[in-house]
Amino acid sequence: MFARTKRLTLRPGWPEDAPALARAIGHESVVAKLARAPWPYALGDAEAFLAQPRGPHDPHFMIETMEAGAPRLVGGIGIRAADGGHELGYWLAPDAWGRGYATEAGEAVVAMARHALGLRRLDAFHFVDNPASGRVLAKLGFRPTGRVEPRTSRGRGGEAPAVMFELDLDDDRCAPMPLAA
Repeated sequence: MFARTKRLTLRPGWPEDAPALARAIGHESVVAKLARAPWPYALGDAEAFLAQPRGPHDPHFMIETMEAGAPRLVGGIGIRAADGGHELGYWLAPDAWGRGYATEAGEAVVAMARHALGLRRLDAFHFVDNPASGRVLAKLGFRPTGRVEPRTSRGRGGEAPAVMFELDLDDDRCAPMPLAA
């Protein structure tokens, strides 16, 4: 699957993306906000991530933007099966923070989950010390569950408290989105 938004291209990651991926995510300030990325994040970690098998209904995307006329990898977003449901996760490189890219990419992926994948619910979380991610989730229509739970962060080397969110995809607040497969 691919998706285009006003400013972004969401596309699968390819092996040749490994150097750009390692540069974009390879900041302690990024990895500390994630559950599964190790710190330090090296080229081999990017190669291993990009080599993971993906199915046709496995929405994991590189987020690219066009700056100075050339595509530039600025983040990643995806949905994974987790705890009997599906969980949205995303990250952006520090130089892409504050530009609305996470919300724009999230809107596209939530629309895919709802209209192309037929999912009925998405879960998400953010670590307590990352309130900006909570604001993104709220813009996407996620609601806090009222639970704060410990979640593992490989980059932190342990657990950290996380605020849990949910989104009912049967709530038809999102207009259908054209998709290219």
